[in-house]
Amino acid sequence: MPRPIWKGAITFGMISIPVKLYGATESKDLAFNMLHKPDRSRLKQKRWCPVDDREVFQDEIVRAYEYTKDRYVEVTDEDIESLPVPSKHTIELTSFVKAAEIDPVYFERSYFLEADDVGAKPYALLMRALKTKQVAAMAKVALRNKESLCVLRPGENVLMLETLYYPDEIRTADLPEAPEVLVSSQELTMALTLVEMLEEPFDPKKYRDEYRVALLDMIEAKANGQEVVATPEAPLPKTVDLMAALKASLEAAKKAKPAAEAETPAPDEPKEEVAVAF
Repeated sequence: MPRPIWKGAITFGMISIPVKLYGATESKDLAFNMLHKPDRSRLKQKRWCPVDDREVFQDEIVRAYEYTKDRYVEVTDEDIESLPVPSKHTIELTSFVKAAEIDPVYFERSYFLEADDVGAKPYALLMRALKTKQVAAMAKVALRNKESLCVLRPGENVLMLETLYYPDEIRTADLPEAPEVLVSSQELTMALTLVEMLEEPFDPKKYRDEYRVALLDMIEAKANGQEVVATPEAPLPKTVDLMAALKASLEAAKKAKPAAEAETPAPDEPKEEVAVAF
């Protein structure tokens, strides 16, 4: 188990639950190094002071905030620790909401919450209450020099904490507008049928990062001196006739389903026009 990134307590009314916070996700992106092309040596990044015209080392560096142009205020670890913010060590549950009411655009990052031994029973009680009521708990937590809005929800066997963006961090200006176009009721019904045919329980184990796999295969081939030949990509289909595309999609979906599920005929509704925004 990795080291916790935060220790504190969940407060729920007069109940206090000591907990530890762990990152629930990790990036699997491949990291590339920069090399000097002529001699293939790995490049190093240096911190450079333009005033002294020399490299600066770690023990000479301080953290500062630029409050006006070229004017800075130094901020130390002690300054941050002394901030009068309760969420530095306490996750106070302030309200409970339906999780479905939170637009996914607000979700930032996921964490696991682990209870200390003394907090095992209230932790289990809170988790059971959230599951029974099918709600999530709103709170705040101070992480990485920032107080984040967060939501606690029951996971499969553990409480999850999701940090949220604040409303002013969501880009609402200059949003593209969905065009309002006329779609026939037959087209809409066929689209709904296609959605129903492809609907299935969420199973993340079905998916993998094909790009990363292909990239690793290419790297291994080059490391072994093999020539890498690009596979031509199939051209993207152009939807000229929407009805024809829907029918072809339904036929393809039927073939991918077991025979018993593939007998549902495509609906044939009157071609009434309805306005639908996409």
